[in-house]
Amino acid sequence: MFLRSKVSRLEAENLILVTRCNSNRVLGSENNEMEETNSRAVVFFSVVITFVLPLLLYMYLDDLSHIKNLLRRTNEKKEEVPLKKRIAYSLDVCFSVYPYAKLLALLLATVVLIVYGGLALYAVSDCGVDEALWLSWTFVADSGSHADRVGVGARIVSVAISAGGMLIFATMLGLISDAISKMVDSLRKGKSEVLESNHILILGWSDKLGSLLKQLAIANKSIGGGVVVVLAERDKEEMETDIAKFEFDLMGTSVICRSGSPLILADLKKVSVSNARAIIVLGSDENADQSDARALRVVLSLTGVKEGWKGHVVVEMCDLDNEPLVKLVGGERIETVVAHDVIGRLMIQCALQPGLAQIWEDILGFENAEFYIKKWPQLDGYRFEDVLISFPNAIPCGVKVAADGKIVLNPSDDYVLKEGDEILVIAEDDDTYAPGSLPEVRMCHFPKMQDPPKYPEKILFCGWRRDIDDMIKVLEALLAPGSELWMFNEVPDQERERKLTDAGLNISKLVNIKLVHRQGNAVIRRHLESLPLETFDSILILAEQSLENSIVHSDSRSLATLLLIRDIQSKRLPYKDAKSSALRISGFPNYCWIRKMQQASDKSIVISEILDSRTKNLVSVSRISDYVLSNELVSMALAMVAEDKQINRVLKELFAEKGNELCIRPAEFYIYDQEEVCFYDIMRRARQRQEVIIGYRLAGMEQAVINPTDKSKLTKWSLDDVFVVIASSQ
Repeated sequence: MFLRSKVSRLEAENLILVTRCNSNRVLGSENNEMEETNSRAVVFFSVVITFVLPLLLYMYLDDLSHIKNLLRRTNEKKEEVPLKKRIAYSLDVCFSVYPYAKLLALLLATVVLIVYGGLALYAVSDCGVDEALWLSWTFVADSGSHADRVGVGARIVSVAISAGGMLIFATMLGLISDAISKMVDSLRKGKSEVLESNHILILGWSDKLGSLLKQLAIANKSIGGGVVVVLAERDKEEMETDIAKFEFDLMGTSVICRSGSPLILADLKKVSVSNARAIIVLGSDENADQSDARALRVVLSLTGVKEGWKGHVVVEMCDLDNEPLVKLVGGERIETVVAHDVIGRLMIQCALQPGLAQIWEDILGFENAEFYIKKWPQLDGYRFEDVLISFPNAIPCGVKVAADGKIVLNPSDDYVLKEGDEILVIAEDDDTYAPGSLPEVRMCHFPKMQDPPKYPEKILFCGWRRDIDDMIKVLEALLAPGSELWMFNEVPDQERERKLTDAGLNISKLVNIKLVHRQGNAVIRRHLESLPLETFDSILILAEQSLENSIVHSDSRSLATLLLIRDIQSKRLPYKDAKSSALRISGFPNYCWIRKMQQASDKSIVISEILDSRTKNLVSVSRISDYVLSNELVSMALAMVAEDKQINRVLKELFAEKGNELCIRPAEFYIYDQEEVCFYDIMRRARQRQEVIIGYRLAGMEQAVINPTDKSKLTKWSLDDVFVVIASSQ
């Protein structure tokens, strides 16, 4: 009984203790729940306040200055810039100056949204802080992941976070899309940097570019093609489209176009100007003075490149008077090709020696034979007369003296090659020739004829060129006394004399030629019929200066003048029946107008200046005129000088009125009629006249053969053949 009473008392105490523990546990949980509720409320109100307060502060930001003035008790009305505008301006500057500012701002907005959204979720739901932050990120990244939220508050907050996430990701997609579009647009417009070296850089765009690219492609054919970079102020796609229209094969050469200005250093660096082996500055389609002024500015820009450039610069000039200024600015590494000067002198040479234009096309272009300079140590100590016949596949025509670096064309036979001297040859390519053993040459008698005396000539200029004064000076040096130069154009007589005088021509000091002025339009038949067209030895149809910006109009005018002149001549000159059979062979019937004009061409030489190569076919097929393809010849000269700047000195001497020049000599100077000798024999005979024979044209052949292949082969020659030589004009 005692034990039972003891157990009952212990059970009563245990019940009291259990009751008290349960009451304490309930009270503690209630306290914890109250504390957690209070903390969530604090977080919620903190989020709301920290989110709303900056917005309210920004809305009433401009009122702070008024409050400040009231506190200072001043009524000063200063025209201060509102604080909102200052902040907006600072953000604008920041986004403009720093390229990554937009991405950083977007990243900051994403972090703020995740943090604020996570805290808001923690305040309105029963999850922990870490879980709320993770849910906030999922709502930002995936706008549909909040669908399983329970409770009004949780749903409102999750929808707000998802809306902010959609806005952020839409902005991010916009930035990425804009960056990709800019990158693609930069590639399309040619704004990316060219990572090339040892390439040829062409600055500018003109109608000569097609011929220039063709010649450069032919020049690089032997090495499998090169790289040509074109920098011009045109759209890249337009340039590539125009280049694709050129009807020739680039033969492995890559043409890279970039849009930019050669006057801007950043654009020059973009095309790797420092690593280019040659830089070609093309003349613009403006008039001559503007084109030369632009070329001068481009040369000044090139001199401003800090890294410098390892190659040389070839500048196309239009006016000879502007050449010294470009040389002064650029120094020794600048080579100039004066387009008007070259073509003017070439037209005169072709007028005095028919057929010379085709020979110049063969020599200047890379398709046939051209000039090369190379050192051959095994020939040191040889006399030039032996060097002349030492190359089976080339024709030596000069020596570059190692002592002073000068190139001597057509040296004397007694000149002995010294160590370091280089030999100037005409060959098919730079890797197609090498010296061989000396062939056996027969020294026999041949007709030693003197050059025929010069007789007065009558020449007509149709049109007005910028460098016509230089052409007159060349004619004064080449023609015999008593010659007449008729000038037929639309320029009034008094203005002509003024222009010639301003250009430096003293008309009163002209001894060999007499100027005869006639005013008229060369495309009006009535004006042309007033001229004695049947009495002229040579007629030069010049490209009009007023149409130099439009090659199509200029060629159309030249072609119309040519047809009118030939038609008038065909009606005034007697026909040559002896050549009727030859004319039938040419494919034109007896009654054809082209045949009548061909008969007129037997009496008078007409040289037409053609700018567009497509017009060449119209003139060459009819055979009623010789022509000078000026733009193509200038492009050939630019390409040759770009490949080897030393060639420019050779071309300048050959085009000058003094020194050595290309000539066409009759066969009677070197052979007897029907004599059978090899080409080496004729080369040795020409040395007795101090000439270098580089080719020939047989009777009946349309084109001359430059640098014959088998020079030891015996050939039967006739007096109707002609030879192409390099001879002194003195």
